[in-house]
Amino acid sequence: MNSWQHHLYYSADRVRAWRGYARAKLWALQGAKLSRRIIVEAGCRIDRPWGVTIGERSRLEPRVWLKLVSDAARAEIGSFCFLGAGTELNVINSIVIGNHTVIAPGCFITDHDHGTLADHGIDEQPCVAAPVKIGSDVWIGAGVCILRGVTIGDGAVIGAGAVVRHDMSAYEVAAGIPAKSIGNRALR
Repeated sequence: MNSWQHHLYYSADRVRAWRGYARAKLWALQGAKLSRRIIVEAGCRIDRPWGVTIGERSRLEPRVWLKLVSDAARAEIGSFCFLGAGTELNVINSIVIGNHTVIAPGCFITDHDHGTLADHGIDEQPCVAAPVKIGSDVWIGAGVCILRGVTIGDGAVIGAGAVVRHDMSAYEVAAGIPAKSIGNRALR
């Protein structure tokens, strides 16, 4: 890449970043609690912005959806976090994500689901909710689904396509459906 091509690439990247900062400012005007230098890329959605807190220098790729489905719902994303394209946080109670956590594209994280009683139709079932907590320095692979009540410890790694139904310890490496431990980062 020659110097002119490098300059054009760098300039386009800076314009994209400034547009992302502007989108974040719009969210802040709607009530979201945002720190500095947050990038919100095109196509991102936020419902009930007053329930969202995002730490500094975090980045939301295109089409991330922060779907807070009740006025009391809270989504807290730490500093230096990355949420990949098409990721959805579906919150009725609370989802908390620690600092320096990377969430790859296409992930679904929810703190609630519907009951399955036989004497009621599925659409008549009450929601069952439990907070989700994802620690700091966590890597969540592409297409992971994290279900209600799960706590993922600091430093954990969840392999692509996993369905996480149970807590994962700090530095645990897990994969599969349902997600099961396949190693530990601290023992390497």
